[in-house]
Amino acid sequence: MDFKLGIRRSDSEPKQSGGVYDGIGRYYDHVHEVTVIKLLTGDCYVTDRSDEVLVTILGSCVSVCARDVEAKIGGMNHILLPGERKEGDNYRPAVGEYEMRFGVYAMEELFNGIYKLGGRKKNLEVKVFGGANVLGRGPMIGDKNIDFVREFLDKEGMKIKSIDVGGVEPRRLHYYPDEGRVMLRKLHRLGDMQVADVERDYAKDLLTHKDDSDIELFGDF
Repeated sequence: MDFKLGIRRSDSEPKQSGGVYDGIGRYYDHVHEVTVIKLLTGDCYVTDRSDEVLVTILGSCVSVCARDVEAKIGGMNHILLPGERKEGDNYRPAVGEYEMRFGVYAMEELFNGIYKLGGRKKNLEVKVFGGANVLGRGPMIGDKNIDFVREFLDKEGMKIKSIDVGGVEPRRLHYYPDEGRVMLRKLHRLGDMQVADVERDYAKDLLTHKDDSDIELFGDF
C-alpha cells in the first residue's frame, strides 16, 4: 500500500473538480487499492476505514493528524488561520460558512469527530505539519498557526509525537489514519509554490468576509 519513493502523482489521475476551495474530493487509486481523500483549506476528515489515505498541500497552513491508536480511528484538518485577530493578542472566531478555515473550529471538529466514532482522548497520537512562511514579507502566518496549534494541544494535555513545521517551503502530505503513517515531501518547483499565492488571496478574502450565518523522496514520520 506504500507509495513508491521518488514517484510523482500522474497528471492524468482524477483531480478535484470545481474551484480550489470547493470542499473534500476523492478518487480511487487502483494501483495502491486505496481511496484518496483530498483535503483543501478548511476541510476536516475523520475515518475508521483502513483503505483511505488523506492528502493535502500546505503552505502557511497547518494540518493536525490525530488517531486513536487502539481503535484505529483518525483524521486530519487543514487550518488557514488561528482566528480573526480583533483585540490585543486575542482571537475572535469567525462565523458563517467560513468558520472551519479557522483553527479554533478545525481543532474541535477533528477531535470531536474522532470521539464520535468511538475514539478516546487517552489513546490519541498527534502529529503536526505545515506552517511554512511562504507569503514573503508581512505577518508570519505560518508561525502564528504553529503557535496556535502548540498552545491548543498543550492546554488539552495532548503530546505531539511527530512534527515538521516552519521553513519557507510548501509541503505535500499523505496521512494513513489506520497506521498513523505520514509521508511528507517539501515542494520546490515554481508550480508547487503557487500555493502561496492562493493562500494569500484566500486569507485576504476570508478576513474581509462579512457573512453572518524536481523529484524528491517522501520521508516517513
